Amino acid sequence: MMWLGNILLWMAAAIILCQARPNVKLNSQSSSGLRSDCAANVMRLSLDKALAVGNQLEVEAINGTKHILLTPSMADQCGYSMESDPWGNTRIYTSLMGCFVDNKDDATFNVGLRLQMYGENPSDVVSHDVSQTCSYTRWASREILCDRNYMEVSHHMANLDAEAKGQTRDGKDEKLNANLEASGASQGIWKMTFYTPEPVAMVLQEAEQAGYAAKTTSSRLVMRSPYNTAETYSEDVAGVPMEVFRVSAYYMAPQGLNVVNLAAACPKGGVLFTEDMISWHVPRRVTPLLDGRITVSEMHMGINGQRLDRSQMAARGYTLSTTDFHIVVEIPVGSPDGYYKSHAPDYQYHITYFVEPMLEDDTVPETRVFSIFLGTFLHDVELRNITFSTGVLTVEESNAKGFTVQEHSLANGSKSFSLQVPFDANVVLKHNPERLVTSYFLPLIFGLIVLPEETPFALPVDLQASLQDVVLPIMAGTCDQNQFYISVKFGSHGSNFKAIVGPRELTAEMAENYNFYENGTHLSLILPYTAKDAVFELLTAESVKSRIDLLLLDRANDWVLADLYLACYFPLKATECHPNGTMTAVAVKVESTRNLKPSQLTLKDQSCTPQFSDDRVAYFSFSVDTCGTTRTFFNNYMMYENEIRLSYNNAKGAANTSPVDPDYRQTVSCFYVVNETQTVAFSAKPRTYEPAAEIGTGQLMVQMRLSQDPSYELFYQAEDYPVVKYLQQPLYFEVELMHSTDPHLELIAENCWATLYEDRTSLPSWDIIVDSCENRNDSYATIFHPVVSDSRVLVPSHIKRFSVKMFTFTKDDEVLKDQIYVHCDAVICDTSSQADGSCRGQCVHPPGQSYSRPAGVKKERRSTDSTRQRQISSGAIILSNL
Repeated sequence: MMWLGNILLWMAAAIILCQARPNVKLNSQSSSGLRSDCAANVMRLSLDKALAVGNQLEVEAINGTKHILLTPSMADQCGYSMESDPWGNTRIYTSLMGCFVDNKDDATFNVGLRLQMYGENPSDVVSHDVSQTCSYTRWASREILCDRNYMEVSHHMANLDAEAKGQTRDGKDEKLNANLEASGASQGIWKMTFYTPEPVAMVLQEAEQAGYAAKTTSSRLVMRSPYNTAETYSEDVAGVPMEVFRVSAYYMAPQGLNVVNLAAACPKGGVLFTEDMISWHVPRRVTPLLDGRITVSEMHMGINGQRLDRSQMAARGYTLSTTDFHIVVEIPVGSPDGYYKSHAPDYQYHITYFVEPMLEDDTVPETRVFSIFLGTFLHDVELRNITFSTGVLTVEESNAKGFTVQEHSLANGSKSFSLQVPFDANVVLKHNPERLVTSYFLPLIFGLIVLPEETPFALPVDLQASLQDVVLPIMAGTCDQNQFYISVKFGSHGSNFKAIVGPRELTAEMAENYNFYENGTHLSLILPYTAKDAVFELLTAESVKSRIDLLLLDRANDWVLADLYLACYFPLKATECHPNGTMTAVAVKVESTRNLKPSQLTLKDQSCTPQFSDDRVAYFSFSVDTCGTTRTFFNNYMMYENEIRLSYNNAKGAANTSPVDPDYRQTVSCFYVVNETQTVAFSAKPRTYEPAAEIGTGQLMVQMRLSQDPSYELFYQAEDYPVVKYLQQPLYFEVELMHSTDPHLELIAENCWATLYEDRTSLPSWDIIVDSCENRNDSYATIFHPVVSDSRVLVPSHIKRFSVKMFTFTKDDEVLKDQIYVHCDAVICDTSSQADGSCRGQCVHPPGQSYSRPAGVKKERRSTDSTRQRQISSGAIILSNL
């Protein structure tokens, strides 16, 4: 096995684990011949050949009170492996991050296994339970385990530590947690994107079904993959074939959803041999794992999971060395840590030798700096200049520009030279082979001379490094009643991108029309919702949904750097009804009817064409008794209805719909209230000393309307009913005396109640206002709102406003029906007459008078003169089930 930056690589053959057998018998006999120990981040269990030979072995993982059979696929997925030598000695390895290991704060690990050995008789079973506690605290920030049958990578997550110490999450995170659990993310991991190298996205449940394992511990995020899956791939690294596993994992952190990039690369070759020596070559720089140069700080090797010191290596004849591209372990054939095995392929006798070496290499990647060491040379060689992509610089000029050039004298009298150049230097060439990756190139020619002859010679060097360091631009957008507002925060490439607005690339002329602004770090655009590059998605009775699409593309490769699809609803009345019997309607070309020509739209009567049209809108204006308009009466309303449609005339004159947009139909309708007025008579007996005058009769009307919000400016119309509301959402009612400017008249909302049905006398019912006051028996009491004079309200006493929270009628905790109707009795009184007792005002009673009806008492109607009382009701109000 090998350690590379605390990456543990095992190189050995995997053995298939056996399938289950029935009739298991537990045997409490001594477990002599079983030995378990801890080797770095694995637990190793050794079985003596005396136990294993002649038996079929079955292994179960012990997880509390459960026993899980380790089939080959389960072992690959959960971190278990097994091997045997030719004599029958068997070793079973368990990753400390395995599925069924009892993990205590990533420091103490309790591993339990049950071994069951079957003899020739299937019912003859010997069972051994083994437990081992391992302590392992030398976790690096990233560790990779390359076992015989799987690859495992774990990453230290500081934010997981913080969460464990008691950080809390807000409500948004709780909602996100619910979404994570719904997608199978039991470990807080939402989804994974595998790179094959093409991206393949899976949620946690899909990845587990595909044979992968993923989990979070108290401080680490762990991923595991079997070899040769659909999402792993092979890559040649410095001549060594390696199996590569790359994934981005999305998981919940205290600050929200986070992502971490994980990678594992395990060698599948690199072994060379002669008759006397076995050489194992491991890439010094594993490019799938590390970008840029690395510095080797320590190297160690070992055998069978145990590190060897230098004296032990020397005694066995082992060597550990490095080249420019490899770390090399050499082991003599016949060393005591290996073994010989006979083979007879094609009836010829052969002997092979097996050994399992381990290499440990603690490395740290350099940060965005090219570093090169040149040498070694004899003492008579001198570095004179370096040729960069921009020209030739002497050693002194190179140091002056911030490129560190040093000469190093070695103990044996030889010398070497080193050079460090930052990635941001102007002599470094850059390009982007992928959307998020920058490749840095540093071509160099070292000019050297030999003294004293000053004989020149040159050494060309090309350095290359790749980093995933591209910062993408970020776009955001908002809307008001008329316009889109878009802002772009530049990424690492600044403004070096193409902006595509709708279907067109942003030009200077478009930028001027769209109020383009740029300050070096941001740009902004302001577009009307009717802009040519916007599209209409949907037309409703009161609004139109318009969308603007903005793409930022890489200029060289047309990669999508950022995208924004901003859609908003903007106020637009599709139909307007006028008192003179005229209807006006607007039809728009929505995205789903791209080929529509609005000028070809007609009403039911095809001779009624648009009064105005362009390439996006058609405007109609017509009288309700023309163009095929129909009239329908129901309740107290009269409805006029027509239809905007797209029709073509064939040769015989019959109407055929367009073959391009076959079903374009838009219904337009107007509702008019049938006026049912009531006469209210007032009379006064004149005094004898005043002229006698009989007061004439007049007509007074009262209406009740439901406002859309507390401003009482926009009200629901008849065609809007039934109105849909959420439970406990406020309902804002206004009761108004119509067509009167007499300041001495006051409207009083005397009694208001809700019913399940449209009939105002039906049961069940619930009081909202009782004797002009709120119902004190209601836990959600009615709220009266003040009325002041404004451009609409001339006499405040003619209007009463109140609100009540949406509710439904229930019986035995079951909703009877998800709708209510609200009814009111309104009284009109004369404030100038002291004899009119009803004009005390809204909710004004003598002290001590109760204004709540006892529970169970049936509502009785006030015996007010019917000429002064008005009965009014609302339309249906439906409870939303969302």
